[in-house]
Amino acid sequence: MSTETSILLPESGVDLFIKDKETMEAARALSDDWRFARVSVSVEEGNVETAIQSYQETKSPSLVIIETDVTDESFVAKLETLASQCAEGTHAIVIGPVNDINLYRHLTSIGISDYLVKPVPKETLSEVIANSLIENLGASGSRLIVTIGAKGGVGTSSLTQALAYGLSENADKKTFLMDAAGGWSSLSVNMGFDPVTTLQEAVSAASTQDWDVLGRMIHKTNDKLSVLASGAESMLEPSVHAQQYEELLDMVMGSYPVVIADLSNSIPSLKKIVLERAHQVFIVTTPSLSSLRAARTLIQEVKTLHGGDAAKIELVVNMEGALSSKEISKKDIEASLEFKPSAIVSFDPKLFFTSENEGKKISSDKEGKDVINTLLSLTKSVVSGASVSSNQGTDEGVMGSINNFLNKITAKK
Repeated sequence: MSTETSILLPESGVDLFIKDKETMEAARALSDDWRFARVSVSVEEGNVETAIQSYQETKSPSLVIIETDVTDESFVAKLETLASQCAEGTHAIVIGPVNDINLYRHLTSIGISDYLVKPVPKETLSEVIANSLIENLGASGSRLIVTIGAKGGVGTSSLTQALAYGLSENADKKTFLMDAAGGWSSLSVNMGFDPVTTLQEAVSAASTQDWDVLGRMIHKTNDKLSVLASGAESMLEPSVHAQQYEELLDMVMGSYPVVIADLSNSIPSLKKIVLERAHQVFIVTTPSLSSLRAARTLIQEVKTLHGGDAAKIELVVNMEGALSSKEISKKDIEASLEFKPSAIVSFDPKLFFTSENEGKKISSDKEGKDVINTLLSLTKSVVSGASVSSNQGTDEGVMGSINNFLNKITAKK
């Protein structure tokens, strides 16, 4: 499982028309993989002819996987017939009998997403399907970093903004920063701009993939850092739904190699779906008893969301030294949480209060640079391979990145 594919996959459908028993078992075992919770997987004993007949009556899903025993021109002709039956945007993968690089190149040149040799083990099948579904979103290569506080007042938003500055300035990564706090957002205060939009307006633009509209909602902090300038709504206005926010995430992840989402003051259902999609999760706590108790619970819940794996979680203990005599020690934190803190940030009221009250960049001072470097050290392995297609960033670019079966194979006729 790669960094890119170790996320909750988008809601989609996958149809497999196969006969190999081992591959069929691998396909049916996908239901036990937490990443496939929203993926409807249908396994039917059959081949390309079965698929052609099926899509004369029903709409094809996001991905179709066909097994074949022959790979000659007659099979390619049948693929063309299948393409004419498939809905636009459908991807296709072929499972064949031989390992032939020339055949692979030929099939991919006519629009097939991938070619596999049977039998296909579950690990290979799940990875190939996951890659295809992520690519279909146009978000392949992008990394989502999520920050969440164990409770309010632990400094999550300040550290998130420090991380965003660091990734854009120090790591030279094109970065997009957003939150889900609505009228409770502090981004505009801390980063020195006036909110010009609401989350509702942003998700509306995402629902139509309108980059012209969304672009007017973005504040450019520097050449590499863009911030969603939301927060103009009433504080008591209802939040956007989790599914709407996810559409916005999909859109910006198609254009930015790194997307950071601060989940402070967001609703639980939205937190859950974004945490499931995250490539890395920063849980921020203070060394106080109440905060650490909440952090312990949150760590366990995030682990559960990711199939019991805690590898994506970074525990950041903030404000160390604010009240030394009453704080839990690092040793006791690790023992009680059964989780080692990834970083400890000292309490520096002058640094953070100046940043918040005056809109001063945290990277302006040495102390701020130290905090940034501490956080950056935790992201190296996650963002090292982050990238997006160069033609993305507009609505045409996003749609153009979808290399679908129907368009390419019919173009070869």
